[in-house]
This record gives sequence, C-alpha cells and structure tokens, in this order.
Amino acid sequence: MYSVAQVADMLGVSKETLRRWDNSGKLPSVRNPMNNYRFYHKEQLKQFEELQFIFDDRHRFDINPSQPYKSIELFAGAGGLAIGLERAGLDTVLLNEIDKHACATLRANRPQWNIQEGDISQLDFTPYYNQVDIVTGGFPCQAFSYAGKKMGFEDARGTLFFEFARAVKASNPKIFMAENVRGLLSHDNGRTLENIRSVIEELGYTLLTPHLMKAIFYRVPQKRERLILIGIRNDLVNSATFNWPRPYQKMYTLKDALKAGELYKNDVPESNGQKYPTKKAEVMKLVPQGGYWRDLPEAVQKTYMQKSFYLGGGKTGMARRMHWDEPCLTLTCAPAQKQTERCHPDETRPFTVREYARIQTFPDDWQFKGPLTSQYKQIGNAVPINMGYELGLSLVDFLNHISTKPNVVEVRGQVA
Repeated sequence: MYSVAQVADMLGVSKETLRRWDNSGKLPSVRNPMNNYRFYHKEQLKQFEELQFIFDDRHRFDINPSQPYKSIELFAGAGGLAIGLERAGLDTVLLNEIDKHACATLRANRPQWNIQEGDISQLDFTPYYNQVDIVTGGFPCQAFSYAGKKMGFEDARGTLFFEFARAVKASNPKIFMAENVRGLLSHDNGRTLENIRSVIEELGYTLLTPHLMKAIFYRVPQKRERLILIGIRNDLVNSATFNWPRPYQKMYTLKDALKAGELYKNDVPESNGQKYPTKKAEVMKLVPQGGYWRDLPEAVQKTYMQKSFYLGGGKTGMARRMHWDEPCLTLTCAPAQKQTERCHPDETRPFTVREYARIQTFPDDWQFKGPLTSQYKQIGNAVPINMGYELGLSLVDFLNHISTKPNVVEVRGQVA
C-alpha cells in the first residue's frame, strides 16, 4: 500500500491532483477504516509507465570495476558525488573547486585526494590526455545569448560549461557525466540544452537523452531532482549500452534519515545549527507537522505573509514544517529561508548541520569546514551520496563492457 504523499512524490504531481483523480475515477483511493486516511493498492499503479519499477523484483547484482578506472571531478563542492563514485570503485585523480571552505572540507576528509583549489579556467588538463576514463561535474547553468545560431565550442567561452567542455576536450575520456537542475531542460525554450548538445557533438561525443533522476528512488530521504547528462566518445558509443541506475522499490522518509534504522545504525549525532529569531519561532510553533502557512490562524497568516498573502500560488515552502513519515523537501543552501522553510518535525528550529548531512546521505564521519552558513551551503549544493553511488555503478558497468572489446586503440575521437 502507498500513501497519498508517496504516490504524489512518485508521480511528481500534487496531492490536489490526486484528489481530482480520485473524484473523477482516474485513480480512486481506498479509505483506511481506522483513521479515514486515503491510500492506494500497489496494483492500482500498474497503469503508470513511470512506476513499473515497483513491480521489478529482479535480483540486484554487485558491480565491481574489472580494472582500475580513473576520473576527474569538476565543481566538486563538499564531495557528495566524489564519495558516491569512490564507493562505486572509481579513483578520482583530480578534484577542482573554487570555494575555499569546500576545499578545506575535502582535504580534512580525504587528504590523499589531489584537490586543486581555484578558478577552473586556470587549470591545464592536457597532462590527463587519455589518462582518465571519466570526467564528471555539475557546471552551473548560465544563459547562452546566441539565439538564432548554432553555438560552437569557441562561442561558449566565458561560461562555466565551456570550462567543463575544455576539460573533456583536453583529457579525452571515454565517457563524461554532468549534473544540473531540471530547469536546464526548458531554459531559454530549450535553446540552452541544444547549444550544449552542439558543443558536445563538436568535441566528438554523443549526448544521450538527458535523464531526470528523482533522489527518492535511490535510497535518499529527500524530494530532490537532478538532470543527468551522459556523453560517450563517438568511437565507443556503439561498443556498449549505458544503463541508467535502476530505481529501488522502497522510498525512505525523514525518520529513516534521522533515526536508527536501515539507512543509519544510530540516531543522528548532535551538532550545531541555526536558530529562529524569537518572533519567527512564535509563528513556527503554531504550524503542525507536515503543515505550512495556510495552517496558521488567518490573522497570523496575514502578518507573516504580508503582501504575499494576497498573491496567487500556493507558496507551500513558506512556514513549512517537515513530517517524519515523508521524505524531506529539497534542501537549499540555507535551512531557514522564508520561501523554502525546512523546520524540524517536532522541535521548532531549522535542521542542524548533521541533520542536513543525513538527509543528503553523507556519512556521519564526514566533517564540514568553514562558518556555519558555508557548511549548510556545501551540504545543500551537494549531490546526495547514495544517488552518486548508483550513478557510479552505472559508469563502472559501462566501462567494464568497454574494456572487454578487443582491438580498440584510443586516438582522439576515432578507432584505429
């Protein structure tokens, strides 16, 4: 059985949409006679193509590297993706990050890593030509103002995507992986993504259809989405199939993140965290678990929301308290922003640093350096470790298949 909240998350629709489907008969819910809560039987969800994975009971096979594989990671942040790739068996030979506090975090946890702090535009990647198998990184999505013409590699100069592309061109990896926000799909009416595809083709790579990954399907107790771009070098694109990570049938909740259970053996350790100002705390105390500003008395709503009270839209992130039995909403770079509130389900306070890290599936022994605001930012920007691990397994699986192909001599962009 699945709750309304779970099905809404799985399908990427609102609870209100499910209510409409219930009333119209498209997806009628079942009532629990004990508490009158609505739920759905698993069999009811067979009609949705995107949920077929919950009926997939195939055994999961371990994927281990058949030989050492090396990677370069750009825009490494606090190491979320790097930890996941490390767990999958990949050896990261270079990590670049411009933020000094994030670099301090990386050095504190992995002193053996080759961490290059500073502007990526100053890095020379040519020593890694044909020496690495993968280039990864989450370049910030910047607008490309080249409407009306097909952008080439040189035209991308000045953007951080150009620096990512430059690293790929200079190191000539077998495959690259970039992660970004969902909005890249529709940015500038799709022109930004097409410009990116154009540059990738010019480099001698084939861009697979961009894949939107929902973290809740990969053992992450958070409603987070990331767009994943995979590019395969043209001489290898027909040598093997890249298989996207297979979703898990179980979804984890905030309780799984912060309490002892399947994800963690112990309750979340105590740590520092931000506090609410007195007036805000008085308002947040009135919000029930799983509730938001509309659950406040109307007079309090008007005072707290001010002009926003009279505007359209749900603004469901405002004065929002999380629920133990649901995945957390996507973490942001700050735990107490008014537009994207993430209040503890019981206590009237923002999540602590270690709670933030747990929701992103960081291990408890991963230390974060820098001021408190920087630690939150590092965690909020990270790729969830468990999702990074699943992506790492897919990369290893692809490289394993490539390595079994005979008579492949690596020359830039071709097979000799």
